[in-house]
This record gives sequence, C-alpha cells and structure tokens, in this order.
Amino acid sequence: MWILITLAAATFQILRTSRQHELRSMLSTGAAGYVRYAYGAPLAVLLSIVLFVALGRELPTVPHRFWPIIVAAAVSQIVGTLALLASFKLRDFAIGTVYSKSEVLIVSALGAIGVGAALRPLGWIGAVLVTAGVAWLASKGSLIGLLRQAGDPAALMGLAAGAGFAGAAIGIRAASRTLTGAPSFDRAVLTLTVLLVVQTAFNTAWFLATDPAELTRTANAWRSAAWVGVFSLLGSIGWAWAFTLESAAKVRTLGQVELIIAFAIAHFTLGERHSRTDYLASATVLIGVALVAVLG
Repeated sequence: MWILITLAAATFQILRTSRQHELRSMLSTGAAGYVRYAYGAPLAVLLSIVLFVALGRELPTVPHRFWPIIVAAAVSQIVGTLALLASFKLRDFAIGTVYSKSEVLIVSALGAIGVGAALRPLGWIGAVLVTAGVAWLASKGSLIGLLRQAGDPAALMGLAAGAGFAGAAIGIRAASRTLTGAPSFDRAVLTLTVLLVVQTAFNTAWFLATDPAELTRTANAWRSAAWVGVFSLLGSIGWAWAFTLESAAKVRTLGQVELIIAFAIAHFTLGERHSRTDYLASATVLIGVALVAVLG
C-alpha cells in the first residue's frame, strides 16, 4: 500500500512544483515557496476539522515528545528548501537539484546508525543506483563534470538541502509514529496539519520581519496559489501517510520516480525527445527503486 501512496505523493509533488514555477513570474522565489505552506495549512486544518469534528473520528493520542519532533521536522524542511533555493541562485538548477538528491543516501545512512529504520544490503545498492541515476539524468550524462563541481558553493548548498530534507523525512515519520489510538491515515493527517501550521507561522514571522510586502503579493496571487495549496496538501498527506507505514529511506528512495514521471509527461504530452543516455539513466533509477521497494 505504501508504494501506491508514495507514487501518488510524487505525482502531486510534480504538479505542485509546476504551479510554483508559474508563480515565479509574479512572486519572488521565497514567496513562491511560502505559498506551499500558506495555502496548504488552511486546507489541512479544514481536513482535520472534517475528519475529527464533522465525522467524529477519534483524535489520536498526542504524547509530549511529539511536539519537539514535529517542530524540528518543520524547521529542517524549511532549511532544506532555503538551501535548495540558494543553490539555484548561486549556480544553476541542475547542480542544486542533483546534490539535493543526496537526501536518499543521507536518510539511509542515518537509518544505519539507528536514526530511523535501516535498509537491508540490497536496499543500499538500490539507494546508490537511484542517486547515481538521478545525478546522471540531471547532469545530462556528464557525471564526471558534475563531480568536479562537488566543492562548488551551489553543490554544497545542494548537499545542505539534501540533509534538511532527510531530517524532515525522518522527523515526520518519527512524529507520526508517536501518535497512538488511531488509524495510520488519521495520524498522518494530524501530523501534516501541525507541520504545515508550524511552517506557516515561522515563514509568516520571517516575512513580517524582513519584507511584509511579500505577504500582500502572496495574498493577491490567490487564484494561482490556491492550486499550489491543493496539490501541496494532497502530496504532503501522501508523504506523511507513507512515512507512517514504511521507513523514510524506502519512501524517499521510491519518491525519486517523480523525475521519471516528469520525464514521461514531457515525452508523451509535450512531444519532447530524449537521448539514449536519458533512457539509460532512467532505467538505472527504476532498477534502484525496484531493489529498495522489493528487497530493501
């Protein structure tokens, strides 16, 4: 079940990202990222009200240790997003994206030392294959050239982004699993709602202190931004639910198929054509994903 949920989450994430990209024509990069939280949080709160009030489902038991974990996960995800945006600004999209995908290996490594669930040996091989395939695909076949830029500031920020996203993945899973007395979906919804509310509060406070006009521009862009909130909510529910059911290492590794989904969409709907290298890199990712999902 976690496989289908993860694939759905990855698809919604692609749709959200495409909408955010469109918003960059009217908002700053930071504000376009903020839209994800600002428009997703109210929808998550509404979903929680429907689930736990209107439908009368029992609210999960929330222990004290849930709060520091979910706040740490929220901050880690914000830091990862800021680092990724900084890497784009320092150099280019490809370098930042590729190095941020180190998240897969970081999550796996943390699991190996007891922070989260560990992968089996074949799962590790799969994680390495996925990371290599993603790097190969995003670097347009020039892996050697990419490695030569490992010390580039953009690459370092990409690695910081990967660490931030890895911390968020493990934190969301850990927070959700502290909740008791409710089905996995209910626990995922409550975890996500708290996460988005915390992130919205932190980001709003930041803009109030640095550039209040960004909040006005974000509100004025509601027609386009509302869809980001919808896709963000659906994708985030998928990630949180999958983390509740399976280890963060497996979920985040399988989630890398989002690049393959985007690749397929571009091919079949936009008529884009790609090289043999692109297909080989995509095959590498899929083999790695299969190893992690089935034998990891």
